[in-house]
Amino acid sequence: CALQCQRFLISKVGEDWVFLILLGLVMALVSWAMDFAIATCLQAQKWMYGGLDTNVLLQYLAWVTYPTVLITFSAGFTQILAPQAVGSGIPEMKTILRGVVLKEYLTLKTFVAKVIGLTCALGSGMPLGKEGPFVHIASMCAALLSRFLSLFGGFYEVRWEACRAPGARLGFAASLAPFFPVPGVLFSIEVTSTFFAVRNYWRGFFAATFSAFIFRVLAVWNKDEETITALFKTRFRLDFPFDLQELPAFAVIGIASGFGGALFVYLNRKIVQFMRRQKTINRFLMKKRLLFPALVTLLISTLTFPPGFGQFMAGQLTQKDTLVTLFDNQTWAKQGLSEEFEYLGILEAWRHPRSNVFVTLVVFILMKFWMSALATTIPVPCGAFMPVFVIGAAFGRLVGESMAAWFPDGIHTDSNTYRIVPGGYAVVGAAALSGAVTHTVSTAVIVFELTGQISHILPVMIAVILANAVAQSLQPSLYDSIIRIKKLPYLPELGWGHHEKYNVRVEDIMVRDIRYITLNCKYRDLQHVLQSTKMKNLPLVESAESMILLGSIERAQVGALLTHQLSPERRLQVLRQKALALDRHRLSVASICFQ
Repeated sequence: CALQCQRFLISKVGEDWVFLILLGLVMALVSWAMDFAIATCLQAQKWMYGGLDTNVLLQYLAWVTYPTVLITFSAGFTQILAPQAVGSGIPEMKTILRGVVLKEYLTLKTFVAKVIGLTCALGSGMPLGKEGPFVHIASMCAALLSRFLSLFGGFYEVRWEACRAPGARLGFAASLAPFFPVPGVLFSIEVTSTFFAVRNYWRGFFAATFSAFIFRVLAVWNKDEETITALFKTRFRLDFPFDLQELPAFAVIGIASGFGGALFVYLNRKIVQFMRRQKTINRFLMKKRLLFPALVTLLISTLTFPPGFGQFMAGQLTQKDTLVTLFDNQTWAKQGLSEEFEYLGILEAWRHPRSNVFVTLVVFILMKFWMSALATTIPVPCGAFMPVFVIGAAFGRLVGESMAAWFPDGIHTDSNTYRIVPGGYAVVGAAALSGAVTHTVSTAVIVFELTGQISHILPVMIAVILANAVAQSLQPSLYDSIIRIKKLPYLPELGWGHHEKYNVRVEDIMVRDIRYITLNCKYRDLQHVLQSTKMKNLPLVESAESMILLGSIERAQVGALLTHQLSPERRLQVLRQKALALDRHRLSVASICFQ
């Protein structure tokens, strides 16, 4: 009965649809559960901090101990269960999608380590992101789901081996679906960079849409939202969102974000290389693996302590609250005087009695910049997209507040006065800096879906394109930089000024006079090949006449097979087999003669 139901379901719905529905459902459930756990952890930190307001020392101890414990647990749990879960996961997925087999990167053990480690890392309140690790999580979901469905045989039995890369690519597309379904698919195409099967296009959109629908319904059911709406909904005016005279300011944001994105990638790589090149520090940290994440967390949480230095950089706000305030469509200050604006709710975090909002924003950008670059080097599951997104929003907000201070009455156009909206500048800055770090343009679509408005589509596109142009000419993307650091087998795109290398053919650089083995070669031929070359892999051809390549075999395997075939144990086994065969022959002859 179960088999008949399975055949009926597959015949009516189709194998692809069943797989994509299950993938979207699993991704939505995992994302919602993780978000709920992360929000609970952050709320617990706020509760601890607020409950000890009578003693600053106890507040400080609670503020720094809580994230240190979570980060240390995340690092230890990940190292013990699956070290492959450390980091973003996008560099490894880019390598896997190009046909390279990386062991243990798509297993259930790595999935568990990634989910639990990422939840603890984000629940600590450190400047870390979840978008990159979620790509890895979604790819593991797709791979594990294919393996699970292969137990039922038929189509899915073939799908696990034949569609491992497409399944991971679909996971790539579905990874950002709970947050922004349409840009998630576009982002996956850009990040995979060199190849995307068109047949997976509709699959990615379907899985992403279904996952986003389930995720938003769960949020409404849990009373996190009143209805299905944008995550950071803005209310910019639609009749005249910006003036054409503001476009140079948006272009400046794009160019500056390009330099900032390149600097972020460079700083992140230098921190990792410094830790590896200092042999004394490297050996010490290898013995004390949990010391480095604990020290980094202690440093960052100390600097963001609200009654301390954190009061100059809105240290008490989470990344979500920070984006909500930065995208606010009201002007915080006029002529730099913070007293002229009434700060309400979480906006109060940006107000300081002894400094104006410009100082707070500058300190926030500078501190969060190097903090995020340092925090992303911690050996825990984490990404850098959201911290960079927040920094870009803060930079855009700084430019917008500066424009509002320079033009307090707005820009006059045809006897009409339209005030400058600093929140729009924050949206442009967020898209530009995140696009510069990741070398993607789909961040423009991401901010549209995050805010629920496309009123600033032209400034966002201008800034993102300029940021990408500057960043790509200076540094590789953050993911390619990590690939180079880890020395993963990956061929990046040729940079500017190297287009003539596209004319170089394989035959121009290939070695023609190489040793090979054939299907009918003898022991003497194998020994001659092993003695005449030091190649680690030997090509296997059909025959010396056809030279049709069948594959390759490792030199060590050939040597091991020869040793096994000519070993004393093997010779004794052959002699016993011959003796047994001879005895059987004699018995059969004797029985015939007796008859």
